[in-house]
Amino acid sequence: MKKFWMNLLKPKSGHAKWLIFATLVVVLLLGTAGHLGVIKQYLDTDQLTVHIGDFKMSAYAILISVSTVAVVFWSAAILLEFIEARVRSITSLRATSRTLILKIINIIVYVIAFLFSLDMVGIDLKALTIFSGALGIGLGFGLQKIASNFISGLILLLERAIEVGDLVELADGTFGFIRKARARYMLIETFDGKEILVPNEDFIVSRVVNWTFTSTQGRVSLNIGVSYDADVDLARELILEAAREHPRCINNPDPKCFLMNFGDSSVDFTLHFWVDDITYGRLEPHSEVMFAIWHKFKENGIEIPFPQRDLHIKSMPDNALAEGTVTAVDAPKKKKVATKKSKATETTKTNKGGE
Repeated sequence: MKKFWMNLLKPKSGHAKWLIFATLVVVLLLGTAGHLGVIKQYLDTDQLTVHIGDFKMSAYAILISVSTVAVVFWSAAILLEFIEARVRSITSLRATSRTLILKIINIIVYVIAFLFSLDMVGIDLKALTIFSGALGIGLGFGLQKIASNFISGLILLLERAIEVGDLVELADGTFGFIRKARARYMLIETFDGKEILVPNEDFIVSRVVNWTFTSTQGRVSLNIGVSYDADVDLARELILEAAREHPRCINNPDPKCFLMNFGDSSVDFTLHFWVDDITYGRLEPHSEVMFAIWHKFKENGIEIPFPQRDLHIKSMPDNALAEGTVTAVDAPKKKKVATKKSKATETTKTNKGGE
């Protein structure tokens, strides 16, 4: 609303400014020539009067009312622009505090402007009280969510738990930066460029992880496996060395490497190291440290195992089947035996157990 009235004062094209100027000039000329009285009498005639039941309002009264409301809200917009400039110049206040103060001032100024306009137009505020009570009950049910989000936004601004620029993670997996804080929602920009409008109520009733609430430092974790033939002490030192050499890794807390498990085909390590500013992301240091570990393992002959299977075939004497000494474990129930007389003759032998 403020932008609408301020655009009348400072429009980009200048058309509205010239229109207002021309209107003032015409009114001034008509007043000087003494024609304003005639125009007023004509606008007050019954032909130009609006009748709604017992209520009637002449065209002149409508014109004065519209002009009065426009001037009041225009003045309110100018006042708010002046107050906003002064509040934002107070650098000792945090950004969220300035936003909260401006929201409250906006509400107060426009409520006063609205009531003042009604009084100047001639609407009885006592009669409005009954109507506003009934309207308030209806709006209370219809605008319950909007009111809840608005109040939640005020709570967030007062508590300073979530601010613009924070890196947050919601319960549904949404992960990104707070870019804007509005009366009804907060704008989250994810790392893949999505802009998500999240109602303020979700930050109050759901679990929210603020990665930058007290510090911008963050931990990165890696899992590395080496073969059982590798020197585990050397592997651990190489892993820590790769982490310490990364430019974003900090020494307080110092990187830690733990032997976590003896797996099926590998000895498993877990590396934890901290980066200076998690707002720049964790994937880049994660990837670069993994590359460094790979190269260091290659240079020092440490193997990174991968799942594999070895098939062992046991040999048996040529006469084992003829003598019946082969057990069910050593030979299958059916076996193809090639002879000189036929290329493929299928012979079935059973073991001594008569299987």
